[in-house]
Amino acid sequence: MSEAAGMAALGFWLFLAAIIVAGIWYDARRKESQQETLRRIVESGKDIDPELIDRVIGKSESKNAERDLRVSAYITLSVAPGLLILGWFLGMIDDDARFALMGVAMLVACVGGGMLLAAESIRRRYGSK
Repeated sequence: MSEAAGMAALGFWLFLAAIIVAGIWYDARRKESQQETLRRIVESGKDIDPELIDRVIGKSESKNAERDLRVSAYITLSVAPGLLILGWFLGMIDDDARFALMGVAMLVACVGGGMLLAAESIRRRYGSK
């Protein structure tokens, strides 16, 4: 049983590492594509205005980041009460499970609150609605 648990933990961490590496690779490819687009615009000899550059490189990402953080925060915050309810039901079987899941629910709520604070910080810094 211990070997199976070790393999499951290894699988989890490998999966997590693969997701992180894929995210980094995707971001690098996206930036490379943006730079290639700008390079072609410059080589074509067309007039380059700041609005075009902002559209190509995505200067409005702060607005999207705020929105994305808010949506993620709302989803995360809605998970916390579900974990509390799950802990309450599991507490009928084992008191330790109740307290463990209450702690997990508080952690999830704190993460969601942090996302909301980050979204508010972005809104204040970049002045989006």
